[in-house]
Amino acid sequence: MAAGPTVKQLMQTYPGKIRRVIKNYPYKYRDFSKTAAEASLAARDQGKYWEMHEILLTRSPKLDRASLISYAQELGLDVKKFTESIDSGGHSKEIDGDVLYAESIDLYNTPTFYINGRQIVGERPFEYFKKIIDELLKQKGM
Repeated sequence: MAAGPTVKQLMQTYPGKIRRVIKNYPYKYRDFSKTAAEASLAARDQGKYWEMHEILLTRSPKLDRASLISYAQELGLDVKKFTESIDSGGHSKEIDGDVLYAESIDLYNTPTFYINGRQIVGERPFEYFKKIIDELLKQKGM
């Protein structure tokens, strides 16, 4: 089971009722994880964050520089701007801030989800999340 398809299904099931926020938490012992985070944010600069995010999830562990550039080409990004951004670490401050935030709340595992402050560590099936979300929406009268 992978978290990406489950999250996608949740977003489709609850349009306008739930919000997805992603923070970068590159695994410090995994090759290319920080560069992959840079790539997603460089794609965001060109309006293609979610498309790049999906590619990174489905094609991992092929996250080396050459692969990232080929993904940018595939998405129709301005490859020169994209490459300059990942090579310069243009989003390092944002990524480092996300890591500090994660550490400040004792978050050390990915994926970790928060639903109205309730922490869920690890991948879970759609039904697990649905039960929690339905209960919360019912409490709100939605």
